[in-house]
Amino acid sequence: MLTNASKYAIRAVLHLTKKMDEIKKVNGKEIGKDLDIPEAFIAKILQKLAKANIISSHKGPKGGFFMSEENLNNNINDIIWAVEGKDIFDGCFMGLPVCSDENPCPVHHIVAPFKEQLFEKFNNLTIKDFAKEIKDNGTHLTIKGININI
Repeated sequence: MLTNASKYAIRAVLHLTKKMDEIKKVNGKEIGKDLDIPEAFIAKILQKLAKANIISSHKGPKGGFFMSEENLNNNINDIIWAVEGKDIFDGCFMGLPVCSDENPCPVHHIVAPFKEQLFEKFNNLTIKDFAKEIKDNGTHLTIKGININI
């Protein structure tokens, strides 16, 4: 359901939350390398995230991307919306142009509750909460095939 762009955006944001304690600013090239994401692709994603104030950035030789305390208050839907647009959860799971409760596709009644639960979970969980949940539960963020605790 989520595109690679959305998944990469979430990973990049969580990666930046980890870097908050280590260094203040990280360039896009380093983020792409650390997460094994093509440089041009992650650059576009990071620009969208910065434009939507999901992450912060500074230009120049000592510039880069970083997370401010204010950025941490965004939720996961904010990340997805910045990359995909706000109608990402409205589309048909099977890709049909028309799908609704009144005109359902064959899997609509199975997928609709799942999409609603996912939307609600992502809407109610801030980036700070998400990073804390990962750290507290011992979940890992895979970077280049190596598990690294967040």
